[in-house]
Order: sequence, then structure tokens, then C-alpha cells
Amino acid sequence: MSASVLVVDDDPVFRRLARRMLTAGGLVVIAEADTVAAAMDVAREVRPDAALVDVGLPDGDGVTLASYIAALPWRPLVLLTSTDPDAASGDDIRRSGANGFVAKHELPNAPLRQLLVRQS
Repeated sequence: MSASVLVVDDDPVFRRLARRMLTAGGLVVIAEADTVAAAMDVAREVRPDAALVDVGLPDGDGVTLASYIAALPWRPLVLLTSTDPDAASGDDIRRSGANGFVAKHELPNAPLRQLLVRQS
């Protein structure tokens, strides 16, 4: 069974690119959101197994959003991303409950399936 992923980013071009990368990795993108507010609503509605979350969003920060998503009752995995490779510190990642951080330029080579699928 493929893991379902919510992609959260304010850039529609990046969301399309992320969708292609995730799909190529055997994951299913079930929803997209472009703001913190939309992501919170969509996450509750579609119950993704995981979320790819941009750190910089127009109405808030992705680190705080990650902590919200990671704390949902079904405990989705969260992977933070940003064009800035220093956008999230180790403390940010731990505090948010995210599974990790990958800079956007490194996503094509990142082990996305390992980062976004709960290993049994």
C-alpha cells in the first residue's frame, strides 16, 4: 500500500514538481495546500499518512504547522523543506515532531519514501 502525502507550499510550480517526485517514488499525493490555514483544514479532512511542508508560508511558519500535523491523532510523518538549506535547525525539527528537513534542491536525490513512510 502506498503512503498518502499532503504537499504544503505556496508555490504552485513547486507543488507540481513535488507531486511528480513523490509519485515517482511510489507515494500518492492526496491533497495540496498553499497556506497554514488551508493545510490544517485539509489535513483534518483527508487524513494523510505524511506531509511535505515548506518552512516559509504566507500566513505562518511551516515549523509550527509541522508540530500541528505531527500531533494529529493518526500521527502523520512530516518532512520540512525550504529553498534555504538553513531554514530549520535540528532543534526546530525535534520541537516540531518532524521526521526531518531536506532543502528543496536536494529533494530529487533524497530518500523520500524512507522519510515519508512509517517503517514497520
